[in-house]
Amino acid sequence: MLWYKSWLETRWRFLIGLGLLMILSAGIVVNYPMVQQLMPMADGIDAKGPLGRLILDAIEMQKDFRGFVWYQWVRQNLAQTWTLFAVLLGSGGLLARASGGAPLFTLTLPVSRNRVLWVRAATGLAELLLLAIIPFLLIPLLSPAIGQRYSIGDAVVHGVCLFVAGTVFFSLALFLSTLFADVWRPMLIACGIAMVLAVAEALPGGLASYGLFRVMSAETYFRAGEVPWAGLLASVTVSSAILYGASTSFARQDF
Repeated sequence: MLWYKSWLETRWRFLIGLGLLMILSAGIVVNYPMVQQLMPMADGIDAKGPLGRLILDAIEMQKDFRGFVWYQWVRQNLAQTWTLFAVLLGSGGLLARASGGAPLFTLTLPVSRNRVLWVRAATGLAELLLLAIIPFLLIPLLSPAIGQRYSIGDAVVHGVCLFVAGTVFFSLALFLSTLFADVWRPMLIACGIAMVLAVAEALPGGLASYGLFRVMSAETYFRAGEVPWAGLLASVTVSSAILYGASTSFARQDF
């Protein structure tokens, strides 16, 4: 019953996210030929300074299909949209007033609060894994339609890295949902922290070399074929600690 209840609470967020990400994934494939037609115009750009080097590097990466997918899909559209739905799936459902009397009814069932929280967490994580893998697999499936190929192995590696590192945001939203009795504060706080981290990584001399979004995009795998094991392990450790904190916080709530 707990599993089914967790699914009912999150199904529309999951299904909307899946549909949106699949549309965006198909759009990446469709847009590639049009972008390639414009690439010769970019060869004449004379960009100088740190910003210029970033622009030239971005142009160079997108000259082949694999680089275009990584830069436009993995590094930007997928990471940003998936993070938003990770926060949405983690927010609410425990103490939220928007759920009516459902949270209090759940607590009257003959199950421990730890079980309630961990079932909720497991449901959300399973949905996030599907959101990371299914849209990504559309890339190798659709790429032959435009005369390109994309490795299924690359799709799986990038999807798994996105999921493992991105669970930090889901765990944070779930933890905040044990502190606030509404949906909006956990969502806004978690999204705000994600935005701060993204900006910090983008700034020159910031966290770009070891930031969370760099692990999510598996940049080292794209550039050098090296899976970011250290970053993934750190992400699992942080997510586990946050989920443990959420479990402890939920168990101590006075209803």
